[in-house]
Amino acid sequence: MASKVSMVKFHNGCECPILGIGTWKSKVGEVTQAVKDAIDIGYRHIDCAFVYGNEKEVGEAITVKINDGTVKREDLFITSKLWNTFHRPDLVRGALQATLTNLNLKYLDLYLIHWPQAYKEDGPLFPSDESGKILFSDVDYVDTWKAMEKLVDEGLVKSIGISNFNSKQIVRLLEHATIKPVTNQIECHPYLNQKRLKDFCEERGIKITAYSPLGSPDRPWSQPGDPQLMDDNKLKAIAERLGKTTAQVLIRYQIDRGNIVIPKSVTKSRIASNFDVLDFKLSQEDMALIDSFDCNGRMVPMNASLGHKYHPFENEEF
Repeated sequence: MASKVSMVKFHNGCECPILGIGTWKSKVGEVTQAVKDAIDIGYRHIDCAFVYGNEKEVGEAITVKINDGTVKREDLFITSKLWNTFHRPDLVRGALQATLTNLNLKYLDLYLIHWPQAYKEDGPLFPSDESGKILFSDVDYVDTWKAMEKLVDEGLVKSIGISNFNSKQIVRLLEHATIKPVTNQIECHPYLNQKRLKDFCEERGIKITAYSPLGSPDRPWSQPGDPQLMDDNKLKAIAERLGKTTAQVLIRYQIDRGNIVIPKSVTKSRIASNFDVLDFKLSQEDMALIDSFDCNGRMVPMNASLGHKYHPFENEEF
């Protein structure tokens, strides 16, 4: 079944399965089984991050599935991300080593700078003052990137990329980069279809990875009355006509745009359903209709970092 997932080729020649499983908000105690189920179902791309606090459990699942012969390491595409408190260049390699230890791996297929803005180092992952305001660091993401490039040279990571970077930040990074990012992982769904940023990145050979493709219905800061993408009647109507679920339509929407997509679930039936998107395509009419839902509806605004000079969503066009 896994071989049916098409591959996206990065500018460096490495290939990534276009469909993966996300692990943000997957609880310790649930995520090990979820990743084992995902690998059994056919997923070969697993998206992780140090800040999710569950890499060790993800690693346990990967180890079990390699040891029982379900997959070889080279069959898997494993992504993780450098957290904001480790942007200082002398901390980057150690942060990666902690992730590799957690995941019980010798290398990553892809390592991303999780956000462009740095937090105060040498303390908690969310350092704050007495009032609860996040304490910032002024480390420049360009300097962080140069430390990331060394990880490729050492063979510890095959590809490096970015996450949540805006267009101006990408231009600036490319002016200084020796190795160009392979992907920009961004929030992407019909309410925030990111067409301008996608076109901008692809003109520069950078692929888009879509996170929160289902609109992040379980986001912890959601308020009663907030719009829920999965409840959109127009999407439901498309799904009903096609005999698919709304989630399947949302995942297929990204695949048909050529975006890598990483829906998250810990429920086996949903993990399987989210993978069952390889036997249909959306029509041009449906794609155009879904594109029209865009309303700049960002579900992950990262308000904790507002005021940081490198916050990607403040005062930026796209």
